Amino acid sequence: MPMSSLNDTQNGHGAAMAQRQLKLGAFMRPISIHTGAWRYPGAWPDANFNFGHIKTLIQKLEAGKFDAFFMADHLAVLNMPVNALKRSHTVTSFEPFTLLSALSAVTERIGLIATGSTTFDEPYHVARRFASLDHLSGGRAGWNIVTTSNPDAALNFGLDDHMEHAERYKRAREFYDVVTGLWDSFADDAFVRDVESGLFFDPAKMHTLDHNGKYLKVRGPLNIARPVQGWPVIVQAGASDDGKQLAAETAEAVFTGGGSLADGQKLYADIKGRMEKIGRDPEHLKILPGAFVVVGDSVDEAKEKRALLDSRVHYDSAIASLSVILGTDASGFDPDGPLPEIPETNASKSGRQRMVDLAKREKLTVRQLAQRVGGYGGLSFVGTAKTIADQMEEWLVGRGSDGFNIMFPFLPAGLDDFVDKVVPELQKRGIFRKEYEGATLRENLGLPRPKNRFFEG
Repeated sequence: MPMSSLNDTQNGHGAAMAQRQLKLGAFMRPISIHTGAWRYPGAWPDANFNFGHIKTLIQKLEAGKFDAFFMADHLAVLNMPVNALKRSHTVTSFEPFTLLSALSAVTERIGLIATGSTTFDEPYHVARRFASLDHLSGGRAGWNIVTTSNPDAALNFGLDDHMEHAERYKRAREFYDVVTGLWDSFADDAFVRDVESGLFFDPAKMHTLDHNGKYLKVRGPLNIARPVQGWPVIVQAGASDDGKQLAAETAEAVFTGGGSLADGQKLYADIKGRMEKIGRDPEHLKILPGAFVVVGDSVDEAKEKRALLDSRVHYDSAIASLSVILGTDASGFDPDGPLPEIPETNASKSGRQRMVDLAKREKLTVRQLAQRVGGYGGLSFVGTAKTIADQMEEWLVGRGSDGFNIMFPFLPAGLDDFVDKVVPELQKRGIFRKEYEGATLRENLGLPRPKNRFFEG
């Protein structure tokens, strides 16, 4: 029995639960987060850097009524050993705004979300880019606020050291205030364009920000009309305490790392509880954990696809990833033997223990464990359209999430499988749309349009 029907019969709240709808984003930079994706049989090896392929993929996602196409961004080549780096399909990727602007012209409804760094960019730049994208797309832009975790990025911006973690978040909070203030530079009706009188805009409906804070000094106003959505949708990732507080105060969608359902429920309650404490409506934020999805016509077939995919992770890449998580150089371990005893280190104790437990539980060799980690080690749904829909419905009904940020195993077949098989199953259950609710990303996510702080009280 589907989870929503079970809920209906058990506690009488089924009618309310049935109204809850999954929101689905597609994590598309890199095109697949799995290290072996470009080597999978039939995959497009150049999908990460081929506009024709990416256009095909986004149009398929739009046909599947996805809420958004999400482009993460990196301001440096990933900091990993060159023997691992040379195996990675992420070394070359499009700059997000250039690509999303082009994609806005070949799509009509799907949201376009990009990362904008609060550490290595200026608020005026970010405000202009997202306002422009929102106008170009007819109101489909979203800003993924990141503080940038890769320390090598600092070296590309004239700095020797990365800004300290807590300071990055304090700057990010001020950065948000400045960017949203710049978006409110003009009232919605400021541009009268009166040909007879020669008045293009009403100066009384233009606001100069004059921000002078601890980290930022920005005069304004922004030299672009207020975005179609008022503000592009505010998206955030990260689950540190600083990150959760920033999300509760500012975000409208949160992309989280996926763990167990219990972990998801705990994070969901934490962030939404923080929202209530500061007077924000918890429904005005959608929590979307990353979910790696492999679809088969049977569960065994899906598992075989995953095993083949994991086998395409080159050992140089896989063992480098495993070494990072264990906090110990694993390159000298016997690849085809069991994981040896791992000493305590200063690395993440939970990450290390998770690997030790996984190796023991599934009797994995070092090679198998490394390939699992080197591919993708987070939340995965591997099965048929029905079993995957069951799991997604369980997360939705159980308040572990409001939907998912889907990661595809290989392209194009992995994405086609999801749209052609899983989406119809979700629609049949009444938990995913058959048509878009509106023209803007806000309308489709069920988010209100922000008032202009300077012209609407």
